[in-house]
Amino acid sequence: MNRLKIIIVEDELIAAEFLKVILEENGFEVIDIIDSGKEAIEVCIDKEPDVIFMDVMLSDNISGCEAAVAISRKNSHSKIVFLTAYADEEMIDYAADSGAVNYLTKPYNKSQILATLKLIGTRRNSSEIKIEDNSEEIYLKNSYVYNTKRNRLFKDSREVELGPTAIKLIGLLSTQVDVSVSNSQIAMHVWGKDVNDKTLRSLMFRIRSSTDAELIKNVSGTGYMIQSARSD
Repeated sequence: MNRLKIIIVEDELIAAEFLKVILEENGFEVIDIIDSGKEAIEVCIDKEPDVIFMDVMLSDNISGCEAAVAISRKNSHSKIVFLTAYADEEMIDYAADSGAVNYLTKPYNKSQILATLKLIGTRRNSSEIKIEDNSEEIYLKNSYVYNTKRNRLFKDSREVELGPTAIKLIGLLSTQVDVSVSNSQIAMHVWGKDVNDKTLRSLMFRIRSSTDAELIKNVSGTGYMIQSARSD
């Protein structure tokens, strides 16, 4: 496995340096330490590290979650791991919708950090569902259009604002219109691992809150489907 390049986004210098020591002692390369959301967005898009350790609370008015969304929109290569002092259900949902692959609670636990990086390294070499990109626009039910080149969902020529995790799911379903995609396939494509039904339902709820409830169809409790425009 290639040596992972890592950026730490953490506004507490002592905590950041402690994390850096753990990472470097175990063979990882820390290429930068950043304390603000604005700089994190600029640097992480430019340098495209393999992993970003992202604190939820940063030194400026941009939160780690907001920075993660902005980074994920421009940089699909980097895997984001949230650092947080707490981990309630809302935090977990926010992490998933912000494009993060995992979260770690403070104080840092060396074994958890190394286990997380091992999983990320393994997933880099694992196969994912391949999306066919044969046409630029896919016309969906209720006048929605998914643009495969821009990886965006539109309705009546207006972009529907969705987080990176949500648009990843929309992209998967849109390129397999009128076909049921199983919960397991969705989980592996969106998160790279199996997730519980509650996590998937939470994501579906957020998508349906931003779109028509009829856009994504639940197929007999076994999967989900986006219907084509011809089903209108």
